Amino acid sequence: MPRRTIPALILATATLVLAGCASTVNVPAAPDANAAECADVMVGLPQTVAGADRRWTDSQATAAWGDPATIILSCGVASPGPTTLRCESVSGVDWVIDESEAPRFRVVSFGRTPAVELYFDTEISDDVQGVSSREVLDALSPLVSRLPRDGGACVDRVDATPVPTPVSP
Repeated sequence: MPRRTIPALILATATLVLAGCASTVNVPAAPDANAAECADVMVGLPQTVAGADRRWTDSQATAAWGDPATIILSCGVASPGPTTLRCESVSGVDWVIDESEAPRFRVVSFGRTPAVELYFDTEISDDVQGVSSREVLDALSPLVSRLPRDGGACVDRVDATPVPTPVSP
């Protein structure tokens, strides 16, 4: 092989490698991403969730599906404390649901340490195919259920301890 061909092959290979990296999703690692429990969840993640194919991410204990990414998972976040946000149980996992930016949702597993945080987009538009929140939680809850429980669980609003009414002197 001529000597001038080798640098050209190296350049072509580097270009292909870098082009492949462009599709990597940038997801910051959670504070406890290195927890052994997160590794147990990550090894079982499916290639497809709610019809969206898995993509590469650039941080430990993270995953993404869809192009553009419509589902993002981070393991190792802090478990949320008591909240007035809606909480639903799916396949034995309680999820606190932040609907403040609907049709984009943020859900965090409740009562498990470390916790898992999901972001997903349910909106369907010309350039984005949204996902079903039920399909996302149905697919990922069995894996998240592997995380140890820390005692917390969703309670119905009627069962929650009411805030005492201040008594006027």
